[in-house]
Amino acid sequence: MTSETTYADNRPHVVIIGAGFGGIWAAKTLARQPVRVTLLDKNNYHTFQPLLYQVAAAEIEPEQIGYPVRGILRRMPNVTFTLAEVTAVDLHAQTVTTTQGTLAYDYLILATGSITQFFGTPGAAAHSFSLKTMEEGVRLRNHILTCFERAVHAPPAERRQLLTFVVVGGGPTGVEYAGALSELVYGPLRKDFPELDITDVSIVLLEAAGRVLGGMSESLSAYAARSLDKMKVVVQLEKRVTAVTDTAVTLHDGAQIPTSTVVWVAGVGGEGLARGSGIEVLGNGRVPVLPTLQLPQHERVFAIGDLAAFTVPEGGYLPMVAQVAIQQGIQAAQNIGRHQLGVPLTPFHYWDKGSMATIGRNKAVVDWHGRSFTGFLAWLMWGVIHIMYLIGFRNRIMVMLSWAWRYFTFEQTVRLIMPSSQAGWLALAPEKVNEKSAD
Repeated sequence: MTSETTYADNRPHVVIIGAGFGGIWAAKTLARQPVRVTLLDKNNYHTFQPLLYQVAAAEIEPEQIGYPVRGILRRMPNVTFTLAEVTAVDLHAQTVTTTQGTLAYDYLILATGSITQFFGTPGAAAHSFSLKTMEEGVRLRNHILTCFERAVHAPPAERRQLLTFVVVGGGPTGVEYAGALSELVYGPLRKDFPELDITDVSIVLLEAAGRVLGGMSESLSAYAARSLDKMKVVVQLEKRVTAVTDTAVTLHDGAQIPTSTVVWVAGVGGEGLARGSGIEVLGNGRVPVLPTLQLPQHERVFAIGDLAAFTVPEGGYLPMVAQVAIQQGIQAAQNIGRHQLGVPLTPFHYWDKGSMATIGRNKAVVDWHGRSFTGFLAWLMWGVIHIMYLIGFRNRIMVMLSWAWRYFTFEQTVRLIMPSSQAGWLALAPEKVNEKSAD
C-alpha cells in the first residue's frame, strides 16, 4: 500500500480500522455505496466476543465463534481487506500507517474496539487473565485445565491455591464466566479428577459495587446472585481489589485470597491507537464524538463502537456492547454517503434492544423494554439471539450442536490443553506465560 494513486478509479476511499462488530457492519453498509473501502485488522478473522467466555470455559471451540474476514467480504466487490496492524493515524495528512505501509483515505472509520482496563491496580496487568481476544480465551482454558492437572500432585496448601479461581468484575461477562466455570468444575472436571477433593475448589466473584449486573434491575441482579450461590460461586460484593500477585489477591480491607487464577473482567477502555496518534481521548481511552459520530474538527473521521464516547441525554455514555457497535457502524457508513451528497448528516439514536446475561443451565436474565425475564425462558431467548448474530451458517450449526450435546450429556468436550507442550508451564502467572510464548 502506498497512496491514493494506487487505485484505478476516483471513487472516494473509505478506510475502516477494525473488523469487529462496528467495522464489519460499516463495511456491509458501504458495500452498497459508490466508494472504495479498505478494511484493516491485525487478525484475518472476526471474533464473536459475546461467546468468548465459553471458549475459556471449554464449552465451545474457538473456531466456532470466529469467521474469516475475507469470507464475509466475498460478495462485496468494492471492499478489500488487508491483514495489517495499524501503528499510527495522521488526521491532518489523512493517512494511516500500518505494518504493510501507508494508506491515504478520504474518509476514516475508527472501530478499533476496547482493551481491558486495570485502573492502576498494582500487579493486575501482570498477574491477571484478560478475556478480550481469542488467544486470551484459549490461554485461560489451558490454564484452568492445567491447574487441575497440577493440583493432583500438589501439597494441600498449594492444591487449594491452584483450585481457587477469582473472577474480578460482576458485570455480564463476570457473571457468565463464573457460571460457566462452575458448570465445568462441578460437572466434567469433578468426574475427570476423582483423586481430588472437590471441596478444595473455590470460585469467587468479586464486585466493587453493591450488586452484580449493575446495569440491570435490582430484581434481575438479585436473581443472578441467588443463581450463582446455588452453583457454589461465592459472590463478594463491595470488595475492591487493591493488589494482585501470582499467588494471591488483596482486597481493600486487607483480606487476601490465595489463588493462582485471577480473571479480570472489571473494566474496559478504548484501544490505544487513538491516544498514541494524538487524537483527543478521555481518561479511559475513549474518543469523544459528535452526535453524528464524527470527531470534532474532523468531519471526515468517525469513531464507533467501544472506542466512541457517545453522550446520552440522561448523562454518561452508551455502553460498550455489540448492539451499539453494530448500529453505529451502519450509521457512520450512511453518514459518509450523506456527506458525499452534501446533505446534513443524521444524529445517531441508539435503539436499545435490551440486555441479557446467561448464568448457567436454564438460568439467565433478560431486560427487554422494561420487561424482565428469568429462568428457562430467558435462557432460551439468550440462546436464540446469540445464534442469530453469529456470522456463518456453519458456526451457527456447530454452536447449536455443542450446546445441545452439553445440555443432554452434561459434558464439555473441549477439555484439551493445546498445544500439549504448554501443559507444564501454563499454570504459571500470566506474565510468565507471555514470556514463554515469545520464545
